[in-house]
Amino acid sequence: MRRLLNIRPARGARLALGLAPLIAIALVYVIAASAWHAANPNEKLLPTVGAMVREMKVMAIDTDPQTGAIPLWRDTGASLGRLGIGLAIATSTTLVLGLAIGVLPLVRAGLGPLVGTIAVIPPISVLPILFITLGLGETAKIALIVFGVTPFMIRDLSSHVGAIPEEQIVKAQTLGASTWQIALRVALPQALPRLIECLRLSLGPAWVFLISAEAIASDVGLGYRIFLVRRYLAMDIILPYVAWIALLAVTLDLALSTANRRLFPWAHTARAG
Repeated sequence: MRRLLNIRPARGARLALGLAPLIAIALVYVIAASAWHAANPNEKLLPTVGAMVREMKVMAIDTDPQTGAIPLWRDTGASLGRLGIGLAIATSTTLVLGLAIGVLPLVRAGLGPLVGTIAVIPPISVLPILFITLGLGETAKIALIVFGVTPFMIRDLSSHVGAIPEEQIVKAQTLGASTWQIALRVALPQALPRLIECLRLSLGPAWVFLISAEAIASDVGLGYRIFLVRRYLAMDIILPYVAWIALLAVTLDLALSTANRRLFPWAHTARAG
């Protein structure tokens, strides 16, 4: 008898199964919005697809006379720039400290408790401190992303490196490898695929911190735009912006997943697919 856990759908079937819930949600929304507007044409809570398309044409095509730029693309560029810089700093910091904590017991004893303590501090609670000390510019927004995701990434990567079989370390030392060589030639190759996976898992929280910072103190960005138009109950702009953020996040996640599999195919078992 073929067990359910052994049934592995083909690529086309996986795509269909993944799209089915999204299509179902979209159909439910279209039906609900149409029924709602039939009963109350002035309803703003559930905008129709046509209303959202009209507003997004303005946001994505028309130039804002005040800034001389197209709002959607200006907001997207600003947000992706902040997100990219923040994640780049977090990733590079994680690679260095994660390797050091995972490989060196002295560093683990000294920095492990500090990283663990910082990791349990709610990042949003630090945002006022960042704005006071770093100002309302780009630095505070990027710092919130770094502060929010780096401790978790370090803990995950250091745990992964620390779980490398002791036999590999002993064999490397037997062959005369120094601590530096063990870190670079034994630990680093095994840490890199996990680092990309850590980055993937940190994308969601990073977006949360970015939108939060932009909503409080910014004059451009996806989060800024959403919180700007909410005072007008402009759901026909808010919902497409949220969908656009989701599309950007899924694209980044897919890009990282694809890069990880192509760069380190040995780190992914057949079951993971």
